[in-house]
Amino acid sequence: METTSPEADRTAPERRSPQAERTLDDYGRASFPWYGLDEAFTGPRRLMQVGAAADGIVQHGSLGHGDTPSIRSAAGDEESKERFAVVVTVAASPVRRDGTGVLDATSVSSAAWLAGSGLLAHTWPPQMDHALRDDWLDQQTETAFELADDLDGPVWSLLSLPVDGEPTPFHYRETDFGWILAGSTTGGVHLGAYGRGMSAYGLGFAVVRDLEPYV
Repeated sequence: METTSPEADRTAPERRSPQAERTLDDYGRASFPWYGLDEAFTGPRRLMQVGAAADGIVQHGSLGHGDTPSIRSAAGDEESKERFAVVVTVAASPVRRDGTGVLDATSVSSAAWLAGSGLLAHTWPPQMDHALRDDWLDQQTETAFELADDLDGPVWSLLSLPVDGEPTPFHYRETDFGWILAGSTTGGVHLGAYGRGMSAYGLGFAVVRDLEPYV
């Protein structure tokens, strides 16, 4: 009878679930580079979601860093312990057709809206009845869209952060539930990010050469 030593168990490659393989394949179909936090961030990383058009072309996706975001209210000590940052990469693309209609060109505003709606998806206003959250979320998502379309407005400030080591301007705003920022890179993509518990001022972004640390 064959036996396996503990040493062999520790060196055997970890088998991924079919779902993990499919998610990794989705990221691999992108024609643009993915961005995440640079090597200064040493915490956990994870794949999140990829967004594709009706023709299957990947348009954007998110990479998570730190704690897994959960739906929390803006109040309470428990929420304040949650530390995460999510980086959203959006392909810079012109107006095009995808078989079902015309897709608008992407812009920094696209990244800002995706980041804003992403933060809202993990937010629960304090003292709100669960039955009212969907209505609140619809209203706040529409507000996030309007704010993303007005990046020169008073709610946004400018923040310079490194992207691949180069200082890059970002539009930045804080909310009761976390922070949001958006900018562009020289690599043909727009970047958005959102988070809470981690200061946006100390972040840096870089092209992700290997997605393995995120799996």
